[in-house]
Amino acid sequence: MSNSYEIAKERYAALGVDTEAVLEKLQILPVSLHCWQGDDVGGFDRVGDLTGGIQVTGNYPGKANTPAQLRQDLEEALRLLPGTYKVNLHASYCELNREAVDRDKLEPKHFQNWVNWAKEQNIGLDFNPTYFSHPKSDDGFTLSHKDESIRKFWVEHGKACRNIGEYFGKELDQTCVINFWIPDGYKDVPADRVAPRARLKKSLDEIFERQIDPKYVQDAVESKVFGIGSESYVVGSHEFYLGYAVANNKVLTLDNGHFHPTEGIADKISSVLQFTDKLLLHVSRPVRWDSDHVVLFNDDTMAIAQELIRNNLIDRTYVALDFFDGSINRIAAWVIGARNTQKALLYAMLEPYATLQQAEEDGDYTTRLAIQEEMKFMPYQAVWDEYCRRNNTPVGLNWLTEVKNYEKNILANR
Repeated sequence: MSNSYEIAKERYAALGVDTEAVLEKLQILPVSLHCWQGDDVGGFDRVGDLTGGIQVTGNYPGKANTPAQLRQDLEEALRLLPGTYKVNLHASYCELNREAVDRDKLEPKHFQNWVNWAKEQNIGLDFNPTYFSHPKSDDGFTLSHKDESIRKFWVEHGKACRNIGEYFGKELDQTCVINFWIPDGYKDVPADRVAPRARLKKSLDEIFERQIDPKYVQDAVESKVFGIGSESYVVGSHEFYLGYAVANNKVLTLDNGHFHPTEGIADKISSVLQFTDKLLLHVSRPVRWDSDHVVLFNDDTMAIAQELIRNNLIDRTYVALDFFDGSINRIAAWVIGARNTQKALLYAMLEPYATLQQAEEDGDYTTRLAIQEEMKFMPYQAVWDEYCRRNNTPVGLNWLTEVKNYEKNILANR
């Protein structure tokens, strides 16, 4: 234990904050690390360009080209991250072993290597149906498609993914959160906004018809305000999915890139959880649009963490990362984004919230503001460094040296 941490511990104790209790709490809070950062959302069930409004820029060398390489890269990232993690898979990361299997026929066996690997790593798996980059999604519609055969194909894909998620949950003894996002929408102003949403509701009802033990699977639905190719109308809007989640007891997903540029999702958390039991957060960083930049330790990230911690909502919230940057070292992107998410959670946990809340209840807004400002200069970094040391992960920028060595010895040879 360092002298700097001992000093920080005393400083925080003077404000009524027990740093030891904070570190214990942070240690068991899982963050879901998204696999698609490692290969630019390519997946392994197809070749060709990304579709569905998804774009990845950059051609930094060393991208994972096989499932084995992706798992190897994930291991390297996980080794450099303090805390508890899961890994989040898309259905397109299946391993078909040269079988001719389309997405509506996927089975747990096509993810067996991922399950075996997760057991070795002692981590859980989350899951996502892949409703993009497929011939049957080329016109921009999937679960809301007016062609019944195509709509049914995507319904069957959703059902197959829930079966796979249930297998993950049972095999790994950790709840698998399955997130449903579709790219459906129109580039220009539609004449009929109702029919596609009615078809989407019908499709979701069919997908969720089979009851699965929530111990193994939690179903989540994710909205978006607009997308590339669906600038004027998105079928799965925030209002649609909020209503669906409340009416059907589903988890609502809030992605902080899926709203208007001036909207922050932090303010939505306390509202949504008045009406839903659970919430899934996709922590990302939009730059003018849903560009999924690497998460920073910035005001937006800290505001999300503060809402969760201040209001004791963390036990009702699943925290997952969702960004993809092909312009920098992809393992470094994982490490930077995940560490910043953990830092924001730690920063929020170190607030003397009981004191702040009491000052607010007493109408003493002077004390509230004074403490909020003082917290910005507290020795937070010393507590973070201690957290890294206790997890046997690099302190400071020492992780970057390890990533550079990995790049030189592994990535450069791909």
